[in-house]
Amino acid sequence: MTDTRAARIRGDMAGLARDHPVFGTVPRPVPVEVLDTGFAGMVHLILGQQVSIEAADAMYRRLRETLGDVEPEALLRLDDATIRSCGFTRMKAGYARDLAEAVIGGLDLAAVASAPAGEALGSLMALRGIGRWTAECFLLFCAGHRDVFPAGDLALRRGWQELAAVAETPSEGDLRSTAAAWAPRRSAAAHLIWHAYLRRRGRR
Repeated sequence: MTDTRAARIRGDMAGLARDHPVFGTVPRPVPVEVLDTGFAGMVHLILGQQVSIEAADAMYRRLRETLGDVEPEALLRLDDATIRSCGFTRMKAGYARDLAEAVIGGLDLAAVASAPAGEALGSLMALRGIGRWTAECFLLFCAGHRDVFPAGDLALRRGWQELAAVAETPSEGDLRSTAAAWAPRRSAAAHLIWHAYLRRRGRR
């Protein structure tokens, strides 16, 4: 994410706090999370499926220590034991290898990242192992889309429950409906809610 995109997200945070005062209660400063772009960023997100941020970051660091640059050809050269030592489960290794083969075969993740969100999500979710959460997080953290909200994320759902002081954790569908009011700044809303959720737990 460029400095310009990060600045835009921060501007959107200020706008949300002005228009929706609940966001003004989130402790500042709020970091703008940035992941690698393209293939490397998607691999990071595959590692992050159903694990903590800290675990995903640690596994991705091991992968980078093993490979240097995380490129499709280099990943495909890893044997099963080495890729497992980086933290991949058998299924996640399969997803990452399928992604590598798709990129080598012509999948242009840069073009996908610059496409409209709906089109980009469709392209990404056609890949094995890439569900809506992974695809939305790719657009948010790797591609820098302004208006993406991974409402299926449990931390977002619980974070909104806590921030808004509602009785029950909202369902994915209910949170998506709520988040519609925050367009076109839903990426900033996600950053704010995650930050508040992690701060309450003494995490970054």
